[in-house]
Amino acid sequence: MAEEGKVAGKEVGVIRKLDEAVVNRIAAGEVIQRPANALKELLENSLDAGSTQVTVTVRGGGLKLLQIQDNGSGIRREDLGIVAERFTTSKLRQFGDLTSIATHGFRGEALASVSHVAHLGIVTKTRGAACGFRCSYRDGKPLETPAPLAANQGTTITVEDLFYNVPQRRNALRSAGEEFNKICEVVSRYAVHNAGVGVTLRKAGEAGVEVKTLAGATVTDNIRTIHGPALTKELLEFAMEEPKLKFAIKGHVTNVNYHVKKLVFLLFINQRLVESSALRRAVEAVYQPYLPKGSNPFLYLSLTISPENVDVNVHPTKHEVFFLHQDAIIERIQQGLEHRLANSNASRTMYTQKLLPGAGVTLEMFESKEKAVAAKDMVRTDANLQKLDKFVTKTRVAEVQESAVEADEPMEEEEGGGAAAAELSSVRELRQEVVADCSPECRSILAGHTFVGCVERRLALLQHSTRLYLANTATLTRHLFHQLLLRDFGVLGVLRLAPPPSVHALALLALEQEEAGWREEDGSKEELARHVTSTLAAHAAMMADYFSLVLEEGEEGLVVAGVPHLLQGYTPWWPRLPLYILRLATEVEWGEEKACFHSFAAETADFYRVREEQGARFDQGQHAGLEEDWRATVEQVVYPAIRSLLLPPRSCLTDSSILQVANLPDLYKVFERC
Repeated sequence: MAEEGKVAGKEVGVIRKLDEAVVNRIAAGEVIQRPANALKELLENSLDAGSTQVTVTVRGGGLKLLQIQDNGSGIRREDLGIVAERFTTSKLRQFGDLTSIATHGFRGEALASVSHVAHLGIVTKTRGAACGFRCSYRDGKPLETPAPLAANQGTTITVEDLFYNVPQRRNALRSAGEEFNKICEVVSRYAVHNAGVGVTLRKAGEAGVEVKTLAGATVTDNIRTIHGPALTKELLEFAMEEPKLKFAIKGHVTNVNYHVKKLVFLLFINQRLVESSALRRAVEAVYQPYLPKGSNPFLYLSLTISPENVDVNVHPTKHEVFFLHQDAIIERIQQGLEHRLANSNASRTMYTQKLLPGAGVTLEMFESKEKAVAAKDMVRTDANLQKLDKFVTKTRVAEVQESAVEADEPMEEEEGGGAAAAELSSVRELRQEVVADCSPECRSILAGHTFVGCVERRLALLQHSTRLYLANTATLTRHLFHQLLLRDFGVLGVLRLAPPPSVHALALLALEQEEAGWREEDGSKEELARHVTSTLAAHAAMMADYFSLVLEEGEEGLVVAGVPHLLQGYTPWWPRLPLYILRLATEVEWGEEKACFHSFAAETADFYRVREEQGARFDQGQHAGLEEDWRATVEQVVYPAIRSLLLPPRSCLTDSSILQVANLPDLYKVFERC
């Protein structure tokens, strides 16, 4: 006889009631299976609130950020305390209401489920309220008392770090790009169905939008915007009603001229986005005789069934519904669709080409031809093309250099000052940091750009592929010269100055400038100038060996005999030299090797970069008495060097160093709507 409490040698399991937190997290996992499910629930809430404008913002495929903003009725201040609890809803009072439910949501599980697997925040304002309120939620409970703030009419729901506490689910999801495609599919389907509601989908931090429909657009307009004008030309309007079965259906389907590889089937039953495998098979059977093998149509159908005949509470995500007389309704829809296609079959277009008499059939007729590039995707420039202006300007620069040599040679070039510096670990580390911080996206843009023109001294327009970018020349050249100093450390060329200016005199000139920030409590300018001279004299040997900044003793004391020659055909703007000398003495960290090299390179790069000041020029003839446009140097010297040498840091993506201002496919979309 088995011992009490055991069955066949195995202990009998003890039934325990699960903790409420475990129950809620399990339920949340059923409702919120992926970011697209969370978005569907929140989007339906916005539509139920009577919104006419809905904006969805996504980062990291919806796992890092999923934000939906609408201009609906909002949430009352009194309801914010329970809005994220399970089974709290304004759409249902008793179980019998399910037989007449007309809204998208009804269980009150969406916000609760989200709050158990993500960080949830709500900002809302009702119509007529003096202000809005903000509140954050965890595990269905508010973290604080709702705080008043200025807000627009409607509700903004922010979901961050989705599945942060369910690592198995998060790891099982696909890449951020694939999850974003799922989100895009959901938004596109609701945008098509909800004509009269403007829907926008964008990625956080990007200027463009992925989906955008207008509030006053029709269903056909929305299909044209999302799926393209080619599909819209082949659409047929489809509608039928059956009083006996208590259903009506309307929508748009493609005729037999249009076909794609994958079936696009947008099905809404009583305004809910659902799937029906039985109805899907039925419409595929209707189109099968008309379309080539392996081809499929596009269908958008909105089926309205009497609410008492529909059971909407059969799936946690409301992904499927059951309804009475399903087989009979599908059969009637199939018959109506066959009749609609049969009536449109006379307009089918068949393309043929007459063979000329005497012309034989050749193999070339059956060879596949390369697919033509659409006009919106065509790149009409080549980054490798050059302009004649470049070669004409080179001649003029040579003339300037020859005239400068004849006039007592005020400036000449010579190779680096001494043997190459030993490979220092600090320099290797600085170079490695530059490589590690390089942005592949920015590097691709700059390496393959076509120069369009200068907007002003600080900004220039570049084209890459089908996109137009606004580039900050000042910032990019600062990065460029900083990297050139590290790359050619110890072997830099020298630009000799004749006559060499006095360091003491340059320091006094700098202290007279407002940018130096001199105040009386700093001491006399004469003393500060002597301090600058002594500081630089103490490090003159190091600066000459490593950076080719040559300081020598002359009749007037310490003088600047030469500065680094960083880029062929380019020189710094000389009126900035006094401030450069002053800042070397005050801003360079002379006490530590790596910090010293980094700060010296930073100050030198700031001296050499393209300046915003009016009158600034960057060619070797800027004091030779000849008029030369600074734009020529920027186009023909600076940006070719940026294209081939610069490793742009990741900060260029966030500090507007490279800013997209136009995209050819987006412009075509705008023109198509006009």
